Amino acid sequence: MLVGSIILFVSILAGKLSSRFGAPMLLFFLFVGMAFGTDGVGIEFDNFEAVQFVGMLALSIILFSGGMDTAYEDVRPVLKEGVVLATLGVVLTTLLTGSVIYLAGELIGVEIPFSMALLIAAVMSSTDSATVFATLRSKRLGLKENLRPLLELESGSNDPMAYILTIMLIQVNSGMDGSVGEVVFTFFKQMGIGALSGYLLGKGAAHFINRINIGNKSLYSVLLLSMVFFIYSFTDLLGGNGYLAVYIGGMVMGNLKLSHKRTLATFMDGVTWLMQIVMFLMLGLLVNPHELVDIVLIGVIIGVAMIFFTRPLAVWLSMLPFRGKFSSKAKHYISWVGLRGAAPILFATYPKLAGLDPDNTIFNIVFFITIFSMLVQGTTVGSVARVLGVADKSPEKGFDIDLPDEVKAALTEVDIIEGGARDGAKLRDVKIPERSLVVMIRRGERYIVPNGNTVLHRGDKLLLISEDVQETAPEIRATDHIVNWSSLTKFIRKE
Repeated sequence: MLVGSIILFVSILAGKLSSRFGAPMLLFFLFVGMAFGTDGVGIEFDNFEAVQFVGMLALSIILFSGGMDTAYEDVRPVLKEGVVLATLGVVLTTLLTGSVIYLAGELIGVEIPFSMALLIAAVMSSTDSATVFATLRSKRLGLKENLRPLLELESGSNDPMAYILTIMLIQVNSGMDGSVGEVVFTFFKQMGIGALSGYLLGKGAAHFINRINIGNKSLYSVLLLSMVFFIYSFTDLLGGNGYLAVYIGGMVMGNLKLSHKRTLATFMDGVTWLMQIVMFLMLGLLVNPHELVDIVLIGVIIGVAMIFFTRPLAVWLSMLPFRGKFSSKAKHYISWVGLRGAAPILFATYPKLAGLDPDNTIFNIVFFITIFSMLVQGTTVGSVARVLGVADKSPEKGFDIDLPDEVKAALTEVDIIEGGARDGAKLRDVKIPERSLVVMIRRGERYIVPNGNTVLHRGDKLLLISEDVQETAPEIRATDHIVNWSSLTKFIRKE
């Protein structure tokens, strides 16, 4: 416990350094794990079974939490593109990267069977949800052309495809019999059962949480955690893909009215970070840095090829059916945010436990390419967006206030934007929807408690509390004593 607490504490301190270097915080957790391992402090840890089990739990929580944070209205415009990238994009990445690995082996004089090259590629074929979520959200990066929901949808839903390909190619390399038809059937069964199970169990879990009446509110968080593990394991028992099920289940529950939703969201955020840290630390402890020296050459070849060739080509081919939907600059950026992370390293434990990686070569290659991807792509997510012109000003949150769950009302931020004839409208002259009230105004760094005589200025941020309302109003124009509040009710989201 003493050693574990010290490692966890050091990890948090190291994570603070990530903002200074512009690197993903999760990369520092990997480094801390390596520093405490055999080549560092000297902790000997080689329990791949334990890492695989903890990784399964962690990835389930990470994907569920990512699904809960995904709003339908955000992903609906890019749903088709996201699904294609998460399925066809992963397959194309596997085929293209596998070909590069096979040719790289020929180039450096190492014989790598094509089926084994495809297995290595499949392990690395998905973008990592934990890394993408953490990187985009920590940088508070606004992106044009709906790129952010697309990237988060892709990274949250492409792990199941990579997992299925990895398991199938392990069977091929292990000499197990199986026709192409059986492989195709297994794929559709896993994806179909996973999607249906996630949707139905997510709906059922939300209904149960809303119906059950627990006196101790803290137990709702424990109940939700049990449901996450149930969705994964029950779906896996049915022969479906558990990772897809927990992501869809999380998305379903996150977009439904849920009792104690804010409390549950806060709890899941904390548990997600804990599981990410633990998973990255354990993966770092598994690696002996001196063993990475032997695979640096082929690792650099594969890493460069994935960043500059296989990932971009897979993205562009996947986007062919959606011509005109995204600009060429947007496609370049989608290609660039192909971050690898814990999921590929976790999937690399499967060939190891199947006896296909006795000397840890596959595991070390995947680990090296993950670090390479985080250093090259993870540190440049913001700068590449600005260079390509897809960066957008992230909307500044004027207030950081939440209402208690028992208060049946919604808080909405409204911007007074440019476009009016002149400033000077007083709050009392504005027609405010029924059962709504302006409770605070932010003007620059000042916070004003308003009254009827308060004069509105362009650039003001208004905090509006509303009862029995439906959707959100993103902006209001300050006109000559006329502010269009009358239609505001239909824009305010019902919490």
